[in-house]
Amino acid sequence: MSTTRLSALDSAFLAVETPTAHMHVGWAAVFDPPADRAAPSFEELRDHIGSRLGRAPRYRQLIRRVPLGLNTPVWTDDPAFDVDRHVLPAASDRLGDVVEQSTSEPLPRDRPLWQMSIAPRLEDGRIGLVGKAHHCMVDGIAAVELGSLLLDPDPEPPPAELDDWSPRPLPVPARLVGEGMLDLAQRPLELAGVAARIANSPGRLAEIADRAGQAVRALIGSARPATPVEPLNVPNSPRRHLAQVSRPLEELRGIKTAFGTKLNDVILAASSGAMRRLLSRQGETPIALKTMVPVNVRDRGDAGELGNRISFIFVNLPCDEPDPARRLQRVHAETSQRKRAGEPQGADDVVQSVSLLPTPLQRPVSRFLASPRTFNLTVSNIPGPRERLYMRGCELKEAYPIVPLADRHALAIGVTNVGESLCFGIYSDRESLPESDLLTRDLEESIDELVEASSPREAAHIA
Repeated sequence: MSTTRLSALDSAFLAVETPTAHMHVGWAAVFDPPADRAAPSFEELRDHIGSRLGRAPRYRQLIRRVPLGLNTPVWTDDPAFDVDRHVLPAASDRLGDVVEQSTSEPLPRDRPLWQMSIAPRLEDGRIGLVGKAHHCMVDGIAAVELGSLLLDPDPEPPPAELDDWSPRPLPVPARLVGEGMLDLAQRPLELAGVAARIANSPGRLAEIADRAGQAVRALIGSARPATPVEPLNVPNSPRRHLAQVSRPLEELRGIKTAFGTKLNDVILAASSGAMRRLLSRQGETPIALKTMVPVNVRDRGDAGELGNRISFIFVNLPCDEPDPARRLQRVHAETSQRKRAGEPQGADDVVQSVSLLPTPLQRPVSRFLASPRTFNLTVSNIPGPRERLYMRGCELKEAYPIVPLADRHALAIGVTNVGESLCFGIYSDRESLPESDLLTRDLEESIDELVEASSPREAAHIA
């Protein structure tokens, strides 16, 4: 049986990882204990997680590199898999400490690339869970879906699932080399097949030309240089911190409705106002910040697949604009234009085409795409669950995304919804941005400004 090879994008997330830039995505979740029974122990929660791993085979696979770097790595079963190496008791009853201890360490490459730390009783009596998985393994959408594998729509979980998993033998180096070279040899044949299909279907030429135009626009957006700014684009430390903000989802939807924009535009405008405050407090002149905004390009039929099926657009956050309503209008105009131009699809084509480059060239291309000359920060909106969900009878109340920081990037903002709340995870380099907790106040004030601007009186005045 052939092995599963990492895609060019999956492999890129391995390539850009450094000792001070840990490329894991994740979440910090808080659960209420059951009202009618004792809260589950760490051991019960660990066993619950272990019993669900049959639903996600990648969680029991590790990465094997191809000798001589002839091709991208492959996924293989871990013959020494042990859930105790991945589900760990937290060393603190403070969620912030659990996040910092977990996310400030890279994931060991000698085992499947995920880990969960559980605090069965936080200082406020709730249950805390911090999960992380390497970005080469999942994107933000898949991370949320994998997290939901641990959850159920009812407080009482169904009976434990039968799991008769046993690892397949590790491939020998000669097989890795042979399959790697065979895949490389097939690439020209695949390109020839595409050319033949186009020749037999001239009507597709217009579609191909359109996609090529989208790819060119995406390349131009990537190549347009960002201006590195302090304190966002300085050398990293390995230390991480997660500040948290939760707001009613309906509140931000009200802003969206008042201005006729998308919810993601409101999130970007709120982030823009927060960054304006940060730059001003640091003594910097607020400027527009080139921001990477991930876009999900999964088809409906791919919803359960792991790996990365994200693209991106680059948006100029108008931090130089003092008026909150105009910030939102500028964001909406730009995101609408970029989506109409097909830039997410074009960027996806560009990323997919990286796999056609010789393997030694893929690493420098990946590092260019992750550099502060390409973008200043990331703002990622990840759809979450609307229904109530439970883990062993414990109701999920909050979940704050962890969006990875590439080298010389000190801040990323992740957003997801849990029920009727919108949870902002402000993930930062602890040493480069030591006052990152102040960003919670900045973000709250920025949202408050937009709420005020969306009141009927103010919206009519702006219109």
